[in-house]
Formats: sequence, C-alpha cells, structure tokens
Amino acid sequence: MEEKYVCVHGHFYQPPRENPWLNKVEIQDSAYPYHDWNHRINAECYIRNASSRIWNDEGRIESIMNNYGWMSFNIGPTLLAWMENEAPETYKGILQADKESQERFSGHGSALAQAYNHLIMPLANEKDKETQVIWGIEDFKSRFQRHPEGMWLGETAVDTSTLEMLAKHDIKFTILSPYQAKNIRRIGDEEWEDASNAKVNTKRAYICNLPSGKSISLFFYDGPASQAVAFEGLLNDGVRFADNLQSRFLDKDKVQLVHIATDGESYGHHHKLGEMALSYCLNYIEEREDAHLTIYGEFLEKFPPEYEAQIIEDTSWSCYHGVERWRSDCGCNTGGNDNWNQEWRKPLRETFDWIREDLIELYEKELKEYTSEPWKVRDRYIKVILNRNTDNIQAFLTENFGEDLSEDEKVKLLKLMEMQYHAMLMYTSCGWFFDEVTGIESMQDIFYAKRAIQLAEEISGKSYEDEFVERLENIPSNIPEFKNALAAYNKFVKPMALDMIRIGAHYAVSSLFEEFPEEVSLYNFSASVKSRYYYEAGKQKLIIGRTEFRSDITWETIDISYAVLHMGDHHLFGGVREYLGPDALEEMHSSVVKFFKQGNVYEIFNLMDTCFGNHNYSFWHLFRDEQRSIMELIMENTLKNVDNSMQQIYENSYPLLQTFKEINMAVPDRLKLPVEMAVNSKLITSLKSKTFSVVNFKKLIDSAEQINVSLDIVTLDFLMDKKLNSFMRKFRKHPQDLKVLDKINQLIDFIKEGPLNPNEWEAQNVAFEIKNQHYDHFVKESETGDETASAWVESFRNMAEKLNLVI
Repeated sequence: MEEKYVCVHGHFYQPPRENPWLNKVEIQDSAYPYHDWNHRINAECYIRNASSRIWNDEGRIESIMNNYGWMSFNIGPTLLAWMENEAPETYKGILQADKESQERFSGHGSALAQAYNHLIMPLANEKDKETQVIWGIEDFKSRFQRHPEGMWLGETAVDTSTLEMLAKHDIKFTILSPYQAKNIRRIGDEEWEDASNAKVNTKRAYICNLPSGKSISLFFYDGPASQAVAFEGLLNDGVRFADNLQSRFLDKDKVQLVHIATDGESYGHHHKLGEMALSYCLNYIEEREDAHLTIYGEFLEKFPPEYEAQIIEDTSWSCYHGVERWRSDCGCNTGGNDNWNQEWRKPLRETFDWIREDLIELYEKELKEYTSEPWKVRDRYIKVILNRNTDNIQAFLTENFGEDLSEDEKVKLLKLMEMQYHAMLMYTSCGWFFDEVTGIESMQDIFYAKRAIQLAEEISGKSYEDEFVERLENIPSNIPEFKNALAAYNKFVKPMALDMIRIGAHYAVSSLFEEFPEEVSLYNFSASVKSRYYYEAGKQKLIIGRTEFRSDITWETIDISYAVLHMGDHHLFGGVREYLGPDALEEMHSSVVKFFKQGNVYEIFNLMDTCFGNHNYSFWHLFRDEQRSIMELIMENTLKNVDNSMQQIYENSYPLLQTFKEINMAVPDRLKLPVEMAVNSKLITSLKSKTFSVVNFKKLIDSAEQINVSLDIVTLDFLMDKKLNSFMRKFRKHPQDLKVLDKINQLIDFIKEGPLNPNEWEAQNVAFEIKNQHYDHFVKESETGDETASAWVESFRNMAEKLNLVI
C-alpha cells in the first residue's frame, strides 16, 4: 500500500532585541510605521499565519485557517516571551493551534522546542549546551503544557555532543539539512552507505545511535524544495507549491515523507502573502487526499526508523564550511558588500569566550558557600526567567539556597544568576551571521556582554571593562566611520548601560512631564515616592524629591534624592544621588527653591554641582521611548505654530495651486513642501481624532487631490487601518448595533473609492468571526419579518462583500 506524507516545518525566530537593562524593546525607526521590528514582523507574518486566508475561485475569502495547527513549527523562546506580552492575540493563536493539532495528528502537537537563545551548539561548552536544552524544554512546557517531542537547533548546527544532550533530556528527534548526513545503512546491515553531499534519502526517518548507548531520530529535510520556498518564488502560487511537494514522491508501494524546513518568516515577511500560499497548499493537499499531512512526532510513531544515520560533525544549514560562519572569515555572508570581510568574527568570539571563562570562575567561587551544584541551580533559574513574580523568585532562592539569606545575599545570588543568563545571551547566533560587527545584531550581543561584565564587577569589585575595551578596539570594522568595534560600542552600547542611579535619573527627569503615583512600575523597576515638590515660574519648572527604587530582577534597592530644573524646550539640568539624609535634603531644597524664585539659574547650577557632584543628568539620559514622548510634549506648541503657519500658506495659496494644476506647471518646492506638510498634518490629526468623521476626511482628501498634493501614504494607510479596526472591535462587542455597522460601511466605501489602501486584515477577521457567530441568527430573524434584522443582513452583506468575504 502506497503511503505518502507531507510535512512543512517553519522555524519562526527573531533575535532578542530587548534592552538588557530594561527587558524592553525600544523604538526602532527603521521599522516605521511600527514601533520596532518585532511588531512589524508580527503584523506581516506571525499573526497572519494564525488567521490565514483561503480564497475561492473568484478570489474571495472562503475560510480562515490557523497555519500553525496544520504544519510543524518551532518558535524561539525569547520571541514567544515577547509575544506573550506584546502580541497576545498571536500568542493565544499559537497555543491554540498546538492543542488543535494534537487532535488532528494522533495526539502529537505541531510545536517543537528550540535550544533556548539560538546559540551555535557545537561552539558552546558542555554546561551551556545542557542549560540551553533544559531552558528550551522548560520554556516549552510552561507554554504548551507538555514535554516537547522534538527540538530545533539554532542554524541546525550539530555535533554528537549536542545530540547526546538532546537524548539525555528525552528529546525524540531533531531536523537537519541533507548536507549534514555522513553515512546511512538499514538497521542490521554492517556496511555503511555514503550519504555526504546531500545523497541521503530525505523521505524517511533515521535513528542515530550515540556513543552513550542512547539514540535520537533524525529527519533530513528536502533541500531543493526548501530552497525553492525560501529563494525561488514557490510561494507565489499555493497550487504550484502543493504540486511541487507532491511531485517529489518517487517509488510506489513505500512509505514516503516529503518534508521541508525554512525560516517561518518566509510565510508573510520575506514573501508578501506567503502565509496564504502556505494555507492554500496545506488545504489543497488535505482536500485532494493524494497524500496525508503529518508532523514529525506522528510520523515517527506510525513508522519507526528502519535506517540509521551518522552525522558530519560541526555542521549547519547556513554555512558551507560547517560552523565557521560563527567564528571565522570563512567567506559566508549576506552579500552586497564585495569589499568587506568578516575578520571581526574570530576576535569577537574570543572576546566572549574570555568573558565566559572569567565569569565561570567567579560564579563557581561565589556560589561555593551556598550550594554544591551551581550549574544545576543555573538550569533551574529558567523558572525565574519565566515568572519574575516576587513570590516565585523567593521560592527559587529558598529552594536552592535555604531560608537564612540576608537581603544583600539575595541580591548577590540573583546578580550571579543574571550574569550567567546574559553570558549565554551574548552568544546568540545572529551576532556573527551578518557582514559587519557594528550592525544591530552584533551590537545586541555586545549589549548582553556588557550587562554580564557589569554584574560581574558589581559582585566581585574587579574591573573587567578595561580589558573588554582593549579587546573591542582590536576587532576591525568594515565601516571607516567606526574603524573598530570599540567606536560602535562607545556610540551605541555604553550610553545605554544603566545602573540604579541612572534609573533614578530617568525617573526624576520624567517626573517633570508626568505625575507618577506614589507606587509605580517603571520597566522592570519599582519606585516608591517618599517626597515630591513641584514649582513653576513661567516656562521654568523645578522638581525636588526623594524616591526609593527596587530592581524587580536583582532586588537591588536604592534611595535617591534628586532635583531637576526645566528651562524650557529640551533644556533640562538635574542632579541625582543616593539619599542625602533629611537635614541635607531639606537644606538643598530650601536653597534651590529660594534661587528658583529669584530666577537665579546660575546659583541653582552651582548648588546642584555642590550637592550632586558628577551625578548630573539631562534630557539625553532619558530612555529612547521617553525621549520621543517628551520631545512630542515639548514641541507641541511649536508644532501647533508651525501647523498654523503651514495652514495659512495652504489656504492662501489654494487658488494659485489649482491654477498650477490646470496649466500643468510644476509647483515650486518652496510652496509645495509647506502645503504638503499642512495637508498631511491635517489628515493625520483627523485620523487620530476620537470624533473622526468620514465625510470631513473625504473633503480633505478631495481638496488635496484638486491640487496634486503628495500624500504620506505609509502613515495614512497605517492610521486608516487602525481607525477601521477600532470600528470593527466596537462592532465585535455590539454585533447587533446597526449604527456602527453603517459607519463601517461608510468608511469602507471611502477606502475603496479613495487613494488609501489599508490592509483590512483585522477587519476581515472580525467580519468573518461575526459571520460565523451571528449571521445565521439575523437571517432567521429577517425571515420572520423583522425589519431591523433585514436591514442588518443587508448592511452586513454589503460590508462582507467589500471586505472580500464569501457570504
């Protein structure tokens, strides 16, 4: 009996982008109009695969499919942690898909685990390998509520030691490139068959017997088919995608598995609408029944391996030279920069190895008096990373170090754990993958390295910075502006490195623009206001106070005194230091206030220098997102004045601009630019308004078109989509509200007729959901003669048709 199976695996992953001191991704301008690249890729790929469209022959949405429940997938733990907080709808859809897949695939779930932070396992030491596997498993179990059957290795980088580690922790299988197979043979045979250079038959599972006596199953994915998805346009057509996969079955009367593995971002981010090609492909295969969709765990249970395999040591799927891409100038790069080299890779890894080895020595030395198993304690620290609740952290400390810990000891132990956490994050593979050491991926790893050595310095009192700086200076850059990694470190990393005083400075400066409650959370810090005094004199503002801070990560505390003077615009001058004491604080307070009331700024500066020494701070010490927010507040009046001036130019010049259009004459830039700024500003303000009017917005657009104004399409599309989504969410809450439905139709009519092209993705989802849940009810009510229900049905049909849904 011929048994044909198809499995599509997606490796969904982004490098961690969080600021290591704040555990938050800060704004990234290159991701505009989104806040950062995680948000952008989520919108283009991750959430779309949770609700992907299947079109009928007329190009209308016939059904919506959660791709994750029909394919095999892994999602990096650090990305899942971000999703849980920042993209909860995506996160919920992924967890639900795994549950549904267990019903579909004989009790086996679609989701696989991943070695924790995507480091290159063959280049890691044994302790890090074990922690990576354990953390990957524990992260998976906490989210999917089951032990993972398989585990994805970063870049599929593998050696026998790594496979031993997977087998030790009950991982049944992993996925490798066909170029990583060395030899194969039927179980029981003595002679091995050469499988190198991708000669391995990828259509079956293999067992790999390990030196320890344990074993693990291996799947070598179909290289040409995977390549066609990633780079050859196979995602341009879902039918072609399905046919390509099914054309790869060869022999009859044998069990065969055609399976591919690609970056999950291929499905929507790298290839627009790639998620729809995937869902169409999966649905097409499922409906035709020429082959069965499966996942690796189900296939293994049904068809245990009849062949065994050996791997080529120290290999990966993205480096022709094994794993050299992550430690040498092997020639592998992303291309486009012919004059560049990657000579920086070796010294960067050597720098991190130096940090790792020194921090191992410090870690073992400091933990010696608390535990005999420091590395098992690190393995268990994943429970804290997954839940930084105070009670959970206390439970970790008690279980591993006993109940008789002082507060200082708790802080030290938590710093040691965090030091090790960041010492592994600094090896995230993306830091070496690309072409230049000063790129954001390498700098992110250097961020983690900086955080690790900062914690080491606080624990030991020893300086690591000098040697770190010296090593960075010897890491060459391809960019003349930098020359070496140290220049980029000084520009990007060092200014962002925080201590508790700097956190206090951010809070103090922000307090001028936001009145914090007495107890407030600020990123991963807790603040408790002890005193706060605010004064105003014209444009000048003064704030003086005392606040106590506590790190939610390390439990370190600091009690600070501060004074900040705002002289207008972004001109800020402040001082922050550990608590002065009641008498000194009161004396400083009264003196500063006296000079402030006299308008004597010079004396305030002198007094702050005396009180705070070199702990002076300004606008530039704010975190990036708050800098933007405060600049918007500061510039509000200025921008209003600019907008008014531009608006006057626009109104006064409108007849003239019409004439320019009529005689087909180019508008001088001196006139064109302010007019375009005025029009786009007005349109943006309208879309952000809570009292948005479609009629008024259409008038603005019509006026703009009369004079050939260039619209800021990227921003306006983004905001229009948000506006449409806000109406749709309101409709979801009140599906019987005909007035809301009519407003939605009015807005969609404008969109279809006008120059804007929002993606309407969420609106389609909500409409599809309401169709499934409420449409039949209203149809039945309308058939009884209910006029309101009849009007609802007609209006909903109208909306659904414009949103391209099948009714």
